[in-house]
Amino acid sequence: MGLKCGIVGLPNVGKSTLFNALTSAKALAANYPFATKDPNIGVITVPDKRLDKLAELVQPKSVIPTAIEILDIAGLIKGASKGEGLGNQFLANIREVDAIVHVIRCFENPNVVHVDGEVDPVRDKEVIDMELLFKDLETVEKRLERVRKQAKSGKKEDQKALAVVEHVKEKLEQGVPARALELDDDERALVKDMFLLTAKPVLYVLNVDEDSVHEGNQYTQAFSQSVAGENAEIIWISAGIEADIAQLESQEERAEFLEAMGLEEPGVNKLIHASYHLLDLITYFTAGEKEVRAWTIRRGWKAPQAAGVIHTDFEKGFIRAEVIKYEDYIQYGSENAVKEAGKMSVEGKEYVVSDADVMHFRFNV
Repeated sequence: MGLKCGIVGLPNVGKSTLFNALTSAKALAANYPFATKDPNIGVITVPDKRLDKLAELVQPKSVIPTAIEILDIAGLIKGASKGEGLGNQFLANIREVDAIVHVIRCFENPNVVHVDGEVDPVRDKEVIDMELLFKDLETVEKRLERVRKQAKSGKKEDQKALAVVEHVKEKLEQGVPARALELDDDERALVKDMFLLTAKPVLYVLNVDEDSVHEGNQYTQAFSQSVAGENAEIIWISAGIEADIAQLESQEERAEFLEAMGLEEPGVNKLIHASYHLLDLITYFTAGEKEVRAWTIRRGWKAPQAAGVIHTDFEKGFIRAEVIKYEDYIQYGSENAVKEAGKMSVEGKEYVVSDADVMHFRFNV
């Protein structure tokens, strides 16, 4: 499955600098609003030591990691929901993504002008939140006109739809994002159909200066306290450090730089781990002489669904899955050795895939 995240935030918070560092792309990073007029698109290869270890054992012709597609969406400003700046265009771009990566400025730099004159991460978040809420209210009000007409039919499902949309509208007016609503499966399906911006899960990336990358600072503390009730996913990284890392050519140079900075891993890894956790994603592998490959799926998916990310025919004609636990593959060193040890299982349509399973699918179309 393709995973797409959109980087959002006010102008001059470090979005494009971070995007360039994460994707090694060359988006325009300038000290003025709207340096990014169209959503730059980049791809982050997902690092996975388990994939590397499998490749060492199998020695395939190719190794294919999974990836995350990143959209660098231009800076929103107050009034974007009413078309201020290039707001309508930007808000439309957000509808395309699976999750929002909200970059918050948590550093002082007199050479980088803040759009509101001073650094205040809590206020900055509220500006973005309100613009997304206003846009969702506009969407919900249009839907409300339609469902009110449909509810006149007296049908039970139409009456329920009306109640759900009215409930969503009420909560949005109270400042509650759609993702925070407690809904049953049917209600959630109705909300999903409206493609609300505030229904999307959010990862807050606090952009700090180099000195604050380990412990944070007063801005990260204030921000973390402000979202304590959101059950939010928060990480902080330094876009400046990430930009320096991106310029280094070899893995050895990057490892030495990280060690010198006292960092265990680059910020891109933290962002990927947090995104997977936020969206409840896991990885399974396929391994053969032709290729060793990683595949991303939702936690809880059954074997036919997992097969479907390779090809829809695999899901339609699913017969069985041959499954090797990653730890067993590493312990025994090859597929044949695993089979001889009786550690490969044959699973049917109800098998729930586990993280790091090594799988081979049998299907008939």
